[in-house]
Amino acid sequence: AVVTIFNFQQYRHIQAPGWTLGWKWSKKEVIWSMMGGQTTEQGDCSRFKGNIPHCCKKDPTVVDLLPGTPYNQQIANCCKGGVLNSWVQDPATAASSFQVSVGQAGTTNKTVRVPKNFTLKAPGPGYTCGPAKIVKPSRFVTADKRRVTQALMTWNVTCTYSQFLAQKTPTCCVSLSSFYNETIVPCPQCACGCQNTSQPGSCVDYVPLVQCTSHMCPVRVHWHVKQNYKEYWRVKVTITNFNYNMNYTQWNLVVQHPNFDNLTQIFSFNYKSLTPYTAINDTAMLWGVKFYNDLLSQAGQLGNVQSELLFRKDKATFTFEKGWAF
Repeated sequence: AVVTIFNFQQYRHIQAPGWTLGWKWSKKEVIWSMMGGQTTEQGDCSRFKGNIPHCCKKDPTVVDLLPGTPYNQQIANCCKGGVLNSWVQDPATAASSFQVSVGQAGTTNKTVRVPKNFTLKAPGPGYTCGPAKIVKPSRFVTADKRRVTQALMTWNVTCTYSQFLAQKTPTCCVSLSSFYNETIVPCPQCACGCQNTSQPGSCVDYVPLVQCTSHMCPVRVHWHVKQNYKEYWRVKVTITNFNYNMNYTQWNLVVQHPNFDNLTQIFSFNYKSLTPYTAINDTAMLWGVKFYNDLLSQAGQLGNVQSELLFRKDKATFTFEKGWAF
């Protein structure tokens, strides 16, 4: 059987150390061998003599193989260390596959039983998986496109993501400023955590290690209204990394503003419109240009990326009053 994990999320990656997939067998199945992945534990295979299965556990847990795995252990879309990019940012690397040879499972679609209790960690909690549903068997086209073969059975499992399950504290905070006011609105105090008040000048233990600030967030996004023209207005966006232990590779930022339907030009970032409400075009996904600024370096002098956005004014809605520009 070939198992493929698709990351259909438009902007959320599965980062290192990567995904972990688990399930529970319905009968007494065992995994004889694997390619493109491996189980974390072999389990008790003492009932087998001679050939020993790869895994005998009732509830196996599978992880991806690392880059550099020998070719005779690979299949297509494997061996990325469990890292999956978002569907919008890089659909070519938004899927991961592995192959399993299963024993004691049956040989027909009437004797094979669908596994149950699927779990997905990426790498921590956050995903909840539904039951496996039998669907139309997958079809495979040969390289010369002259023959099509069909799987014995195919089933799909859908896993949904919850930010509340994944992390109790925010992953970033936002500060605001403008050319027409000297006041800078900082990130809310203790937005992601608080400093240790019992020892002034020190911070609470925080993993990963974050620079000591009033907000204690690993990332800050600053939105600065830079200039106002007759028919346009300009914004500068700066993303700063306060995390000493982590570089953010292929970072992205999702921003909501009513004037994104009139975005005219963006400098040094990639842009894609997200339309969660179909007719309302007010949400944008921004990410870095490959090999230029797609890496947000760890906290320090180089730990920031920035760009400017040029919007066309809509006279019916444009105003600087009551914080509309933010």
